[in-house]
Amino acid sequence: MRTRIFSKLTNREAEEYLSQKSSIIVPVGTVEMHGDFPLDCETVVSEAIALKMAEQIDSVILNNLPYFYAGATLAGRGTVQVSIREGIDYLYAVAKSLLRQGFSRQIYISFHGPAHMTLSPMVRDFFDETKTPILYLDLIMAVFKHAAELIPDGNFYDIYVGAYDIMGRLEDVPLMPEKKEEEKKESSVKAFQDLFSRAYQSAAVGYYFGEKSDHAQTPVIRTAEERQLMADRGREIIDRLVEKLDVPSVMSQLDDLDAFQNNSVFAKYGEWL
Repeated sequence: MRTRIFSKLTNREAEEYLSQKSSIIVPVGTVEMHGDFPLDCETVVSEAIALKMAEQIDSVILNNLPYFYAGATLAGRGTVQVSIREGIDYLYAVAKSLLRQGFSRQIYISFHGPAHMTLSPMVRDFFDETKTPILYLDLIMAVFKHAAELIPDGNFYDIYVGAYDIMGRLEDVPLMPEKKEEEKKESSVKAFQDLFSRAYQSAAVGYYFGEKSDHAQTPVIRTAEERQLMADRGREIIDRLVEKLDVPSVMSQLDDLDAFQNNSVFAKYGEWL
């Protein structure tokens, strides 16, 4: 396959692909304040992991989906904020188009913590209307479930840099040879962590960070060599994570679920479902 990025295919190539396969992986990101990293770092890491997942199952990805609900980072004027409801509606329209085109096996992924508030309602509503199961795979949950040992210190920054390298954009990660290391600051919203923990990933209560340093106190990268070392470590973590995700098994389970719904559930209750 010349490229696994769907938008880079010609229409002829897209139709040839769809004549044989029906799977697509859709990475969903954000554009938001993220320390000294580019604003789209959570978009790029989602795209890089999607690309590696697509290689596992000989699939394609639909990228360029960066503008969704960011969350508490509006203190940074680089943050683009789209409401959860608007994001659900937009992705719903994308999913329906993909189904019309022939993509009956859709996997949506994101490395952005609050993305579940957009994606989970979308996949459930989509199934109720179309009776086609599509999957949201929460990458943050996947890391801690399948690959926590790969990042024992909870430091995702190697992963981000590795993702830029995978996507051919390593030089977008800025070097800051003159910048001094900043002392790690305590979060301005630490007093409310118990309140925040009452639901999953930013879904308990609305709030904004009080300091820009509350979100992603990123490391200072001084040289191209240091950046490449981070990229090499990050690429290895991504490769091992995707291996642990076992995407072929995930797709097989989606096939089995679809067959169960059609052969058991709809056959029994189809009159009113």
